[in-house]
Amino acid sequence: MHPLPKTRLPLFPLPVVLFPSAPMPLHIFEPRYRQMVHRCLEGDRRFGLIYHDADAGGPFLMEEGRVGCVAEIEDFQPLPDGRSLLVARGVERFAIDDGIESREPYYEGLVAPYEDVPEDPGRLEAQRRRTMTLFEAVVRSLADDPDTLPELEPSGEVSFPLVRSVQVEAGWQQAFLELRSEIHRLERLDAVFQAVLDA
Repeated sequence: MHPLPKTRLPLFPLPVVLFPSAPMPLHIFEPRYRQMVHRCLEGDRRFGLIYHDADAGGPFLMEEGRVGCVAEIEDFQPLPDGRSLLVARGVERFAIDDGIESREPYYEGLVAPYEDVPEDPGRLEAQRRRTMTLFEAVVRSLADDPDTLPELEPSGEVSFPLVRSVQVEAGWQQAFLELRSEIHRLERLDAVFQAVLDA
């Protein structure tokens, strides 16, 4: 996958966190976001979903450095009254470089790639195996059918697929999204999985 170049991106602030590779069903009803979605469908089908809780944080201000996830529209279902249902999938993380003053009614920002720092491959693979072993133990302790484990390989990124199984508050999820070390993300998952096993 090629890294996201610094580019202009429509931004959709929502009180949810989207992770790379994760699906996100959305109900689009506000006129400005209806317009945003139609523009996306005319182009590369991508927008930036960024966590923002207006009740807790006030207006969305597009602060430099805020981290979100590129969402690509996979399925779009228009409704008769102009609303729509869609499913978007997380592609890769970005950080806001600058807000853009535009004539569009929705937010737009100049965004830059947000990538992990380099890590020792041997240490990373060993940590992936530890976390996957813990996760499998949790699933077997809780599931009626333990054969439904996701197929993951320790040679590839596993923290974002695994975090989708963790039901925690959005602030924790956002902090997880912002970590630039997969080892650190996996260590956080280890703590959650171990707490389940110890309960």
